[in-house]
Amino acid sequence: MSYPQSTAERVTNRPIEICGKAIRIDGRAIRIGRLEADRFEFLDDLEAALTEIRHSGIGMDLFSFVQKVRDRQPRYSYPMEWDNFAALPVSTFDHWWTKQIDNKTRNMVRRAEKKGVAVREVLFDDMLVQSISEIYNESPIRQGKPFWHYQKNLDAVRRANGTFVDRSIFITASLADGVIGFAKLVVDEEHQQAALMQILSMVSHRDKSPTNALIAQAVRSCAERRIPYLVYASFAYDKKRRDSLSDFKQHNGFQRIDVPRYYVPLTMRGRIALRLGLHHPLTTHIPEPVVARLRAVRGWWFARSTSNLAEEPVNGA
Repeated sequence: MSYPQSTAERVTNRPIEICGKAIRIDGRAIRIGRLEADRFEFLDDLEAALTEIRHSGIGMDLFSFVQKVRDRQPRYSYPMEWDNFAALPVSTFDHWWTKQIDNKTRNMVRRAEKKGVAVREVLFDDMLVQSISEIYNESPIRQGKPFWHYQKNLDAVRRANGTFVDRSIFITASLADGVIGFAKLVVDEEHQQAALMQILSMVSHRDKSPTNALIAQAVRSCAERRIPYLVYASFAYDKKRRDSLSDFKQHNGFQRIDVPRYYVPLTMRGRIALRLGLHHPLTTHIPEPVVARLRAVRGWWFARSTSNLAEEPVNGA
């Protein structure tokens, strides 16, 4: 399942069900719980969930949750910090095409069409699973680090992508000889936002701009269903500098929308950790130029140590 990975170290093997939602717990010294599909689904009744967590005996120090992209004003009294989404307000496809993107991005989408890339919604079936597997197995390294879907067997690929099927939209970008990119959108239960759980294209076909074409179809799919927001993960990550992915999101009309994220202390350890800022990873306390250099060294190391490496530049404008 392609959820954004927590920066804390995961110590539980399986999620725990609370009020019908899967909860995962990360960390060793400080155990932080959150929805397994955090940012893709949301709690229906927060207080009922907290009561069940407190009586479950699962040893959670903090519970974290975030409000939806359209719900931007703090409405709980729990300790809060600002999180953010990369969100695209959707009205019509024509409005996106003429008002929300620039000429360069429009040309990227036109390039995909001229190169023969066809995008369409598809069913989640064995053919799609096989296509996703081929995309996963193109490169062991993506964005400077080992790609955790690389060389998964078909059953694992099916399980990873078969979540929330009843409210997911699958889109493929194809050439005559096969699928070269895909996207999975998960629509929230109130039909107010569709979040890109995955969007991935083959590196060998990046000259055809398949990722831009997938975004264009995602906008069209949301507009046709009258879903008001298309969400593409976060716009900014901690203190990380803007990079090509942030630029790609902005070129395609996504904007930063800040929303409250809460940390509910459940134990004395949780309260102390929250007061000392220990609920954040150590990297947040290191100056960003140093972290950027470490990321560069990590990418260089993986590039040298991995055979048949095909490094993935970010597709986009």
